[in-house]
Amino acid sequence: MLFKEIIGQEDTKKRLIQTVKDQRVSHAQLFLGSHGVGKLALAIAYAQYINCHDKKENDSCGICPSCVKYEKLAHPDLHFIYPVASTKEVKKPQSKEFVESWRELLTAQNAYINLNQWYEAIGIENKQAIINKDDCNAIIKTLGYKSYESEYKVMIIWMVEKLFHAAAPKLLKILEEPPEKTLFILISENQDQILATIKSRTQIVKVPQLKDEILIDTLVKQHGCNPEDARRIVNLSEGSYHKTLINLESDEEEKNNFAMFRDWMRLCYQTDVSKVISYTNDLAKIGREPQKRFLSYALRTSRNGILLNLNQNNLVKLENEELSFMKKFSPFINTANIQEFNKELNEALYHIERNANPSILFLDLSLKVMRLLRRKAE
Repeated sequence: MLFKEIIGQEDTKKRLIQTVKDQRVSHAQLFLGSHGVGKLALAIAYAQYINCHDKKENDSCGICPSCVKYEKLAHPDLHFIYPVASTKEVKKPQSKEFVESWRELLTAQNAYINLNQWYEAIGIENKQAIINKDDCNAIIKTLGYKSYESEYKVMIIWMVEKLFHAAAPKLLKILEEPPEKTLFILISENQDQILATIKSRTQIVKVPQLKDEILIDTLVKQHGCNPEDARRIVNLSEGSYHKTLINLESDEEEKNNFAMFRDWMRLCYQTDVSKVISYTNDLAKIGREPQKRFLSYALRTSRNGILLNLNQNNLVKLENEELSFMKKFSPFINTANIQEFNKELNEALYHIERNANPSILFLDLSLKVMRLLRRKAE
């Protein structure tokens, strides 16, 4: 992957390239940033640049034997570790058992992927994958060999927060004292979930959210969107290119989420328990992933509500019918209830991810929302 193929992140690209020019490549780096900002793509492009035979000023050459193999994600000195779980075909899971699925997914998505896509690709949608002790042993064994043809051996560990705590001690020594010319790139979306002993042995590279203007320009130039639709889609994307692509594909779902949120809030305000029960039963039938996306939408919209309430209209990312509704509804999302409102939505999202009974969960959440909407700001 070339740096020029990555959306935005110009400052991060320059810093990474400069470390190579200055011969100051840290042996263990943690690429940290929110979902969909290009961490994995940057890691691959960085590794390709380091091992390129004919480096250009700001990118790999793209045509040398090393670059050609990197483009296929099949370089013998490039290794990946990622969360896995057992399947019908694989009883003792290791990353190497899923390498073909990994390459296919990264190629299809240009390395902008999330956990749900990966779980779906390997058929473990209803399981929680981890980076297990067998993969940790494989890391130690693999890096114990000499490199095949490149200056650096590169080990990219994707979603390192999924590292099983009992397996982590196996990596501490090699992270602290790796073989010569070895590069670890750890990738994470949540540093609070990374074991402190792992995090302390890395140099953190923060990858920021993408600017709205860059995402809008990408949608217009690469996906044929008109600027108005592109802005509306990007307003829901929270600086994530991956979310932008999902929102582009599921624009209709966002409209449905708005309609469901609007109707849900109206029923909760009216405190019509019988209708709320009927409504939450309907919510329970739409499936776990749509439920998670609905709750995420509710979180975003409630935050826009408090911004409207506080007259911070320039920060509000709503348009048309959504904006009209939230201007009327925003007095009920206020300083007296916003913290608890967000807390309840986040907890519901947490429990949905862990297969809670959706009928009970949404009814309980609705009853709490009824009470919160009656709470007036001081």
